[in-house]
Amino acid sequence: MITPEIIKTTDGSDTLYVKDMDEHYHSVHGALTESEHVFIRNGWKALGIKSSVSIFEVGFGTGLNCLLTALRASEEGRDVTYITIEKYPLEPKVFSILDYGRFFGERGQEVYQKIQLATWNEMTLLFQGFRLLKIEADLLLWDGWSGIQADLIYFDAFGPDKQPEMWSPDIFTKIGGITGPGGIMVTYSAKGEVRRRMASAGFLMERLPGPPGKREMLRGIRK
Repeated sequence: MITPEIIKTTDGSDTLYVKDMDEHYHSVHGALTESEHVFIRNGWKALGIKSSVSIFEVGFGTGLNCLLTALRASEEGRDVTYITIEKYPLEPKVFSILDYGRFFGERGQEVYQKIQLATWNEMTLLFQGFRLLKIEADLLLWDGWSGIQADLIYFDAFGPDKQPEMWSPDIFTKIGGITGPGGIMVTYSAKGEVRRRMASAGFLMERLPGPPGKREMLRGIRK
């Protein structure tokens, strides 16, 4: 477990700063705003009316993407299996300080707490229709790929300039292998090499407007 520094972002939500990597978990221009823009508006909403959804997230981090997804799944009545992998889980006290649930009232706080308390490496029913599996593992060494089939990929690892091994052609090939035809992959990165590697893994690529402070982001649709 790691204990980064808490940083206030411009939309009032907090993010984390890892001094050793000189890297933030979210944009300082708005942690909540960035997650909503990249993963919900351009990922979740792009699924259309699909009633049953399987999600694979690279980088659980603060659980913010999971919270936003769970709340929308609950509102829309969708059935979701959410699998996420994280090598360095945060200490419980960090989640309490971040308290992202407060932005969504009592329901948000309830769901965020359940996400925090979900046991690692065990499938947990957060509420009816939403199953969460948090995997504590190194993605580079993980051998669970064959058991995954995803409709939506949230790629939220630390930046390719900070953690290049997480953005390797091999990782994207494996992700392409678990993504069904028409499946969607979104990431905040807009680097050319990332776009080319996603394309080589079988995704039709498009550049989209980025969240505040970032001109572009990437979305891929599995061929």
